[in-house]
Amino acid sequence: MDLTKEIPRSPKVKMDGIVSLGRMIDKAGAFNEGKLGEYDYDCPHDKPVLKFLGIDGATFAQKVAELKDDSAVADWVQRDFISKKTPQEIAAFNEERENWRPEPGPHLEYFEKMRSQIAPDRPEIKTWFDLLDLEEKRPVLVAHA
Repeated sequence: MDLTKEIPRSPKVKMDGIVSLGRMIDKAGAFNEGKLGEYDYDCPHDKPVLKFLGIDGATFAQKVAELKDDSAVADWVQRDFISKKTPQEIAAFNEERENWRPEPGPHLEYFEKMRSQIAPDRPEIKTWFDLLDLEEKRPVLVAHA
């Protein structure tokens, strides 16, 4: 994937039942091809997914390069990682990630600065997933309390 010309999948999109997995695959593929553009791979957005799966970013990217397509990567992730998780673990992980908010301090200041640039009329935007979707021109219809 060439992230200098297109955007990765929304973090809200589930692959193998896991939020952000498709996005991370897109970024790993772009990383492998040297086409990340302004995106980062193995960043604070990806690290919780990698930790949940029990794999490091370099190994994940290498496997994405080896397997080449979503279907093969999804099969591998399902077989080697997701199948070892309970539905409750998956649900808890997804809920935590979907509600991921900036911590007080520099992260919150950065978030608020980004939000004021991207969507100054949307103070109800409180999660990173919503802010990423707005930044990438996806509609965010449901506001978080």
